[in-house]
Amino acid sequence: MNVTIIALGTRGDVQPYVALGAGLRRAGHAVRLASHGTFRDLVQGAGLDFAPMRGNVQEVVHSPEMRAALARGNMLEINRVSARATQSAALHWAEDGLTAARDAELLLAGIGGMNVAQSLSEKLRVPLLEAHVVPFHPTRAFPGAIFPPGVARLGGWANRLSHVLTRQVMWQMFRAADTRARREVLDLPPAPVLGPRPLRPLPTLHGISPAVLPRPADWDAAQHLTGYWFLPQEDWTPPPALEAFLRAGPRPVSIGFGSMTTPDPQATTRAMLEALERSGQRAVLLSGWGGLSAQDVPDTVFVTDSAPHTWLFPRVAAAVHHGGAGTTAAGLAAGVPNVVVPFFGDQPFWGERVRGLGVGPAPVPRRALSAGTLAAALTRAVTDAAMQERAAALGARIRAEDGVARAAEVVSGLSL
Repeated sequence: MNVTIIALGTRGDVQPYVALGAGLRRAGHAVRLASHGTFRDLVQGAGLDFAPMRGNVQEVVHSPEMRAALARGNMLEINRVSARATQSAALHWAEDGLTAARDAELLLAGIGGMNVAQSLSEKLRVPLLEAHVVPFHPTRAFPGAIFPPGVARLGGWANRLSHVLTRQVMWQMFRAADTRARREVLDLPPAPVLGPRPLRPLPTLHGISPAVLPRPADWDAAQHLTGYWFLPQEDWTPPPALEAFLRAGPRPVSIGFGSMTTPDPQATTRAMLEALERSGQRAVLLSGWGGLSAQDVPDTVFVTDSAPHTWLFPRVAAAVHHGGAGTTAAGLAAGVPNVVVPFFGDQPFWGERVRGLGVGPAPVPRRALSAGTLAAALTRAVTDAAMQERAAALGARIRAEDGVARAAEVVSGLSL
């Protein structure tokens, strides 16, 4: 079967779909993955056909408007900035998507590519299978991923409603751009106010470990909780200086917030360095943090632009990160305590899930991040023996799963 996957966003958003695409290819399908040009090497390195989609989400994330919105933690403002960015990108995405899906028998997309994929599905008369790395089907078991965890106190009806509203928030912020793309590129009438209707009902894939998020009892048989979608272990050779640092003392912690930005990276870095000093921890600091150089830190801290999470996390005492779905998956699979510093979106959801599983302390929201709050969380993560045991046991369960193979089974079993 010819499958076209549309995956838009940051590397953390795109990489699980590269892993899923590689699994579909191993299962005998022809797979093309459409994404931003910055991910060409990642996609082709997994043996997949690459189709470019214009636009650079990273530029939006690092724009002054988004930095300010993230600093305030204002989801409405974050959505407005995102909606403005999609207005200009949607026409390009529709054009590029037509090329990418020109011979597709199945479209596959998650939240990042779903809205454009829905319109392409309608135009090309090709069915769309939704594949998500966050829970995206209504349930009474827990709130929608972008809603405050406190919604759960209102009961199952509120949880279920929050999932419906989550989908509507995602759709309504894109609707104007979609309407324009449908009119000017796809020659389609506007989609219904509440969102496009699927060409035909298909199962939904959720690339989440059931050990992390048990399958809700009220999900129907079409909802598949497959396990995480990981790429195979990278054949990565670390810099000799990093290997030497890891050998030079007790296990460090890792600290990195992926593509997330802060209004004052230097102030954030100073707070982290003070937290490390207070807690007595060594650390691997991921990414440049606004021009920070190795000369700016003590010899108990190693600064590197990046390192594969699958390589680094099993070698640290605890992983401090922003709580993105992919990073959280890698952190939990490593079997070490996770300290989540959520910025926005689904990150607070995963931070609460880490706390609820007992494999990390309570999340430290970015707005509450200080030397004191981070030092306290680090100390708990590296001294709580019971937490460390739970993290190790959970990691072993996750590593025993094969979410990619399970998802490929579902796709291969479709009758189209």
